[in-house]
Amino acid sequence: MKNYHLAKEGNAWNLKPEGGSRPVVHAATKAEAIGQMRAYMHGHEGSVKIHKENGQIQEERTYPKSADPRRIKG
Repeated sequence: MKNYHLAKEGNAWNLKPEGGSRPVVHAATKAEAIGQMRAYMHGHEGSVKIHKENGQIQEERTYPKSADPRRIKG
């Protein structure tokens, strides 16, 4: 499963694959970036770590939800 990070860089919010340098989503606000992220992830599988402005991880989302490893009993 691919990992992505949604974080603020300068005055914009970018969604990048882990280890990647080019954003797959670029937006002026966090809310706009999350909306674009949802649309992008609709056709992709992966885990997205959403960061706060200070860089700390706020939450993690798995796409599609059925791929979330925490839902598996074990």
